[in-house]
Amino acid sequence: MQNLSPSAREDLRIRLSRIEGQARGVQSMVDQGRSCQDVLHQLLAIRSAAHRATLVLVQDHALECLRSPDQSASSEETVESFVRALAKMPY
Repeated sequence: MQNLSPSAREDLRIRLSRIEGQARGVQSMVDQGRSCQDVLHQLLAIRSAAHRATLVLVQDHALECLRSPDQSASSEETVESFVRALAKMPY
C-alpha cells in the first residue's frame, strides 16, 4: 500500500488491529458456548468495523486519484478505475 497516506495507513492499522481482537473474542465466545445471539451480535460488529476500514481506504484512494492522477492514464481511465474499485465494495 505505497500510495496510502500516513494518516490513513495509521487509521487503517488501528482499525484492523481492533477487528483482529474482535475476531479473537468471537472465537473465545464460540469456545465458551455463548449464545448464538451474542456471537451474531459480535460478528455484525466485526462486519461493520470492516466496512468502516474499507471506507477509510476508499476515501484515501479517491483523494489520491484526484490529487495526483496517473499521468499515463486519461482522466476517464482514472475515473473508471476508481468506479471499478467502488463496485467491489459490499453493500
